[in-house]
Amino acid sequence: MIQRCIDVCSTEGILSGHHKTNKKSRDLKFNQFLTSYMPDASASGKHHFAELVEQAVMAEEFGFDSVSLPEHHLINILLMPSPLQMAVKIAAHTQHINIVTAVAVLPLRDMRIFAGELVQADCLCDDRLIVGVGRGAFAYEMARLGTPIETSREKMQESLDVLQALLGDTEVSWKGKYYQFDAITIMPRPERDIPMMLAVMDPEGIYQAAMRGFHIQTTVLHANADVLQQRTTAFHRAKSELGERGRHLSLSLQRVLYCARDEKEAAEKRVMAYEYYQRFDNVFTGPGTVRNGCIDALPRGQSIEELSENLLIYPAEEMIDRLALYQDSDIDELILSSGMGQCHQETLEAMQRFSEQVMPHFQGHSKDRLAL
Repeated sequence: MIQRCIDVCSTEGILSGHHKTNKKSRDLKFNQFLTSYMPDASASGKHHFAELVEQAVMAEEFGFDSVSLPEHHLINILLMPSPLQMAVKIAAHTQHINIVTAVAVLPLRDMRIFAGELVQADCLCDDRLIVGVGRGAFAYEMARLGTPIETSREKMQESLDVLQALLGDTEVSWKGKYYQFDAITIMPRPERDIPMMLAVMDPEGIYQAAMRGFHIQTTVLHANADVLQQRTTAFHRAKSELGERGRHLSLSLQRVLYCARDEKEAAEKRVMAYEYYQRFDNVFTGPGTVRNGCIDALPRGQSIEELSENLLIYPAEEMIDRLALYQDSDIDELILSSGMGQCHQETLEAMQRFSEQVMPHFQGHSKDRLAL
């Protein structure tokens, strides 16, 4: 599901609007999402992925708690065919930052293979890997890879059950709709309970997933503040009912966020974001017209000004004010999706501005990475 976690957003500005509160603020943790947008399809893949690794290295230096890696195939936005490979590469160049798949698309994979790959990646990531999983979001790629979006929810549920069984037990056999196999044991065996995060939107789904012991990643999409509250309430209801068993569970929210130098740059980046969404919409809710790996830009019914109401693209001072809502909404971690097609250097500079001018207003996040 959550490559549905890029914030498509409605015309309602509540979620990015000014927010003041008198209650005691909670610490927010920050996660840099490696968006992996390749506007120029002729660009070097080697160079592109090297820049993403550098973003992860700098995220650690700037005090981010985590980085997140998408999974998408056959298209030039959110492009990352193997998030586990990227996780291992990032782990080799960093010391302590958590590395999150956001998300590995289970219905596209054979769990008997993926389980072993996951254990191997966890060994190579020095216990810093967090496995976010979901059902897929873009009908274009899901259909061309053999799992139509219409069946991916059901297959996701069975795949997740199979994966958990293979990670937890030896001599696992299965007889289901999508998997039938005799007793097997994945090797090597896991050396810890690998933290697992589910991408979920529906409040009841969030509650049920948390009750099963999963961390949750969500987003607001076309929602308003009431829907955000429903999702956080569902998560914390499950956490409360679990008591001590749920104490460690965390709730992450992904948002489009770019810390601009000034209002002039912010306006420029909002235009870039609009152009990005002309392509994103094409594969998310549109016809999925893709040529030579590049998604066509489609007209949008929403204006740049309307889209901008729900994008966190501001200079630092205004960003601080607008982030107060999330600090006070019982969210543990904010995932910053910053890649709209700008150059690599601009991304690094925006990350640094955020870390130096915004992060200090949100307490102890830079000292303690996400405890999953």
